[in-house]
Amino acid sequence: MSTWRDNLRTIEPYVPGEQPNLPDMVKLNTNENPYPPSPKVVETLKNFDCDSLRLYPDPNSQVLADALAKCYGLQSDQVFLGVGSDDVLAIAFMTFFNSKKPILFPDITYSFYDVWAELFQIPYERPALDDHFDLIPEDYYKENGGVVIANPNAPTGVLQSLDFLRDVIEHNRDVVVIIDEAYADFSGSSALELTKEYDNVLIVQTYSKSRSLAGMRIGYAIGNPELIRAMNDVRYSYNSYPMTRLSVALGAAALEDEAYFRETVAKVIETREWTKKELKRLGFSFRDSQTNFIFATHEIVPAQTIFDVLREKHIFVRHFGQKRIENYLRISIGTQAEMERFIRETEQIIAQNR
Repeated sequence: MSTWRDNLRTIEPYVPGEQPNLPDMVKLNTNENPYPPSPKVVETLKNFDCDSLRLYPDPNSQVLADALAKCYGLQSDQVFLGVGSDDVLAIAFMTFFNSKKPILFPDITYSFYDVWAELFQIPYERPALDDHFDLIPEDYYKENGGVVIANPNAPTGVLQSLDFLRDVIEHNRDVVVIIDEAYADFSGSSALELTKEYDNVLIVQTYSKSRSLAGMRIGYAIGNPELIRAMNDVRYSYNSYPMTRLSVALGAAALEDEAYFRETVAKVIETREWTKKELKRLGFSFRDSQTNFIFATHEIVPAQTIFDVLREKHIFVRHFGQKRIENYLRISIGTQAEMERFIRETEQIIAQNR
């Protein structure tokens, strides 16, 4: 009898947000930016030399690495590029978490972390957030193989202070501390300065949210050159041409339009604050989100009910069945018009279920 199935690696996979394609939908379930990319990106796309696509891309993605280094006042050897921040984080897990000690990340956070740990056979522990969804610093003082903190956290939207992060890093000088800043641009705060203070800190960011380029899959990490060199060694060992020529060109173009970037981020934040007020009026409670989404629970109507009825109306939000947060909805911030429609429909659902 064939026994090849005995050698399969089985794992519970990450489940991405639903990607419906309906003409009248309001898509508030995957934290995409509701505004289009910068006009400079559009112009670069129109003028892109398609003949160049027959050639392999630069394995170093040097044009984009240089552009990001210039943007942040760094050297290019402090920048690592990947196919979205998921790719960057996966490579960081493979590169830095190879001891027998468990890595640490919260019980409620980006749900890909435990998937990677399982996939790469990395031991891990998930210290519980407190009842207000804050991290407890003392949970990260014990011996471990590495620390991963999403800041602001997903799906809770909670931002931990730089002092909190410094405290955790000071208690973990012998391991790599990864700070996942996928949503930092919507918080007005970043821990990038910590990469200058500590040689064991890696900051991971993405173009998928604030840069309106989720479809291009561009992510990057910033850290000291030794960390970046180690990640490149791992990456080149299995994928020597990770970034497409088009991704590099559009990613560099997006960085040239700082005014547009700030304008769209400001619009998302303005609509987020309006939505917070409306949700409170309707009886929702939530932490003060510093992201482009709100993680909310209603005082009377179950999250599953709201989710299901909204979906019937082609309004898509995210509902997690995970323990402790099964009665919460994660609501991405769309355009002002989209959020007004969401609020109108949600108000009707609540009125009908009181």
